[in-house]
Amino acid sequence: MLESLNYTLFYWINATPDSPRWLIAFADFAASDLISIVPLLAVGLWLWGPREQVNAQRQLVIKVTLAMLVSLCCSALLGHFFPHDRPFADRVGYNFLHHAPDSSFPSDHGTVIFTFAVAFLAWHRLWSGALLMIIGLTIAWSRVYLGVHWPLDMLGALLVGIGGCLSAQILWQGFGPALYHSVQQCYRACFALLIRRGWVRD
Repeated sequence: MLESLNYTLFYWINATPDSPRWLIAFADFAASDLISIVPLLAVGLWLWGPREQVNAQRQLVIKVTLAMLVSLCCSALLGHFFPHDRPFADRVGYNFLHHAPDSSFPSDHGTVIFTFAVAFLAWHRLWSGALLMIIGLTIAWSRVYLGVHWPLDMLGALLVGIGGCLSAQILWQGFGPALYHSVQQCYRACFALLIRRGWVRD
């Protein structure tokens, strides 16, 4: 039944040769480039921001990193133990984005952006998490639209992201403050010159 739903949703979303060129171009941007918001936002939160908020921002970055590591490990294990061909490998629908014919479940792009979005919903602000969730849904739609993923690959990625954030919260309760202190000391040693010049926050 799930596989039938997967196929039905895929055919409903997937682009065809008659789809608008501009929509395919937008989907290509969303599928390939929009994910770069994750490292850019993480770096920005660590290096800059209001002085009274920097410590909280850096703790958020470390928690998100922990969640991401857990999520990507789970994603790799699921892909290994429950492999699923991509639509174009099964000769289903139309493909508009070059991709290796490896296992599609769950989506790595989806895992990264949904972990990030869930983390911001849980640990930052509702509006920032909601915005990232919209970006995540856009990326998920684009990769199905272009024919490199099934819809359930994205649902799996969302569930993995939720699990990664729950695991990160548990890990943080155990050794989060000590980890933050160690990372902060390492950062201050490596970025001492930039900190002294005021280019980045202490």
